[in-house]
Amino acid sequence: MARHVRNGDLVFIRTGKHKGQTGRIIRVLPEDDKVIVQGMNMARKHVARSERHPQGGVIQKEMPIHISNVSPVVDGKPTRVRFETRADGSKVRLAVKDGSQLGPELKKARKK
Repeated sequence: MARHVRNGDLVFIRTGKHKGQTGRIIRVLPEDDKVIVQGMNMARKHVARSERHPQGGVIQKEMPIHISNVSPVVDGKPTRVRFETRADGSKVRLAVKDGSQLGPELKKARKK
């Protein structure tokens, strides 16, 4: 599946218990086609005592959401993504709604 979203993107959640909300992607899991959105899809997890969690107990943790269930946000509304290779060889992500570029270039321009 094409990676239409990247770390740091603001996304709209289209399905699930957080449907209609927006959040920022903190991690992309390409091998599973999933993303982790900050503050969304929280689950309680029981953890034993460890160096990382000296008290142990119950923690809240963001769980993955399938990449097909999120869309990038432009001007507060979700949009689809189009990929374009420019004449200089650079590759960019464009918002279908208004044609604006989403984030930095995916592939740098060729040197001449």
